[in-house]
Amino acid sequence: MKKEKKLEQKIEISRFLDDTGKITQLSQKKILRVATLSYLAEKFEGNHTYTEKEVNSICEEWHTFGDYFILRRELVDNGLLCREANGSRYWKKSSQTRV
Repeated sequence: MKKEKKLEQKIEISRFLDDTGKITQLSQKKILRVATLSYLAEKFEGNHTYTEKEVNSICEEWHTFGDYFILRRELVDNGLLCREANGSRYWKKSSQTRV
């Protein structure tokens, strides 16, 4: 069932991806925007912390429109990545509570 959901999600967002899987734009529709951001969040490992520079680098690698800042902010704002208040550490949100 989970696999079907992921496949469904990819089909939904395919028009926002180029042939290499990079994000070409974010939809104005919230559901498609979050689906696209969820796709990007899959590029981050669980149980791993990232610096802001590392997050920027991953975002930069997976989009084509030259604005990794908005991607980073949207990942955090939509709860797909968590961060320290000072921006020193980022981590992928998991179903388990972080200690």
